[in-house]
Amino acid sequence: MPYPVHPYHHATKPLSVTLIDPCVVEALRGALGKYVVLETTRGRLEGCVADVKPDHVVLDVRGKMFFVRICEIVWIMPD
Repeated sequence: MPYPVHPYHHATKPLSVTLIDPCVVEALRGALGKYVVLETTRGRLEGCVADVKPDHVVLDVRGKMFFVRICEIVWIMPD
């Protein structure tokens, strides 16, 4: 007897999952245009918050734009 097939087993489109941390997004929006230090899972970045989206922040580091995923941020320190 064959195993039952889950109704979503044969889905044609992959499922996209985005984790949103509203508290971090709100804190970053409050720091828009200000200098901050971000500790990420890859290291520390210091710069000005140029833009904030639900899944990433744009940090201007001496004229270079860094797009940092919100889920990679460990902590934020305003300067």
